[in-house]
Amino acid sequence: MAQITMKQLLEAGVHFGHQTKRWNPKMKPYIFGARNGIYIIDLQKTVRYFRTAYSFIQGIVEKGDKVLFVGTKKQAQDSIVEEAARADQYYVNNRWLGGMLTNFATIKGSIDRLKKIETMASDGTYDLLTKKEALELERERIKLEKNLGGIKGMTKLPGAIFVIDPKKETIGVKEARKLGIPVVAVVDTNCDPQDIDYIIPGNDDAIRAIRLFASRMADACIDGAEARQAALRTESEGKEPAVEEKAAPAAAEAAPAAPAAPAAPAAPAAPAAPAAPAAAEAAPAAAEAAPEKPATES
Repeated sequence: MAQITMKQLLEAGVHFGHQTKRWNPKMKPYIFGARNGIYIIDLQKTVRYFRTAYSFIQGIVEKGDKVLFVGTKKQAQDSIVEEAARADQYYVNNRWLGGMLTNFATIKGSIDRLKKIETMASDGTYDLLTKKEALELERERIKLEKNLGGIKGMTKLPGAIFVIDPKKETIGVKEARKLGIPVVAVVDTNCDPQDIDYIIPGNDDAIRAIRLFASRMADACIDGAEARQAALRTESEGKEPAVEEKAAPAAAEAAPAAPAAPAAPAAPAAPAAPAAPAAAEAAPAAAEAAPEKPATES
């Protein structure tokens, strides 16, 4: 996990909130105190909440989902583009178009139109058009690229959105909430934290503070992607031995059985001795053959 220290937060000016007259009472739990009419954010809580948000974003990417980075205020535009691109995530840094999430089917039609114009520009179709037609197409392409370039590769809704200044990005936050998409946001003392799932209390106006948070969230995405790749490699390596184990019995079945050795011939049985004539049988026979003795006269 990429660490964020109190020293880094102090150097970036993360602890400076808005003027005490411009605050949201719901942010009171995250405020350390006030100095010269400016609220001071409790950086110990910033560190704690940041770690929770970091782990969540890492888990989202590890699952295979993408994160949409959102920051349309001038101070955030460059950091949002650079860090989202570094982490291979989506971004919106110019203007949030209504329905970008809730009416994604229509937005996707505009994205397809942008891709079509880009293809026409690259395959030489522009050369077949009149100068006026080519100029009109180029103007359309620039406008679409400005608003949709960061989500050009988005084929489905993101797994989460990371927002700089949810007060300015109210429409985007509401759309995400409506669709059940978790919201991670850098929340200043003038914001309402109620609609944010993962709050990072901090200065959302200073360029250095914005860059620090955007870079760390990009690191979380990169860590999640690496963890996912490692898990997929392990899974694929685990399947290979199983395939080999299954192949072994199959090979054994396929191999021809060795011929059984011929059984030794059974020894011939000894001839049974002829049974001796029963004496008992001979005796009655003799008795029957002998003539009966005549009776004597008295």
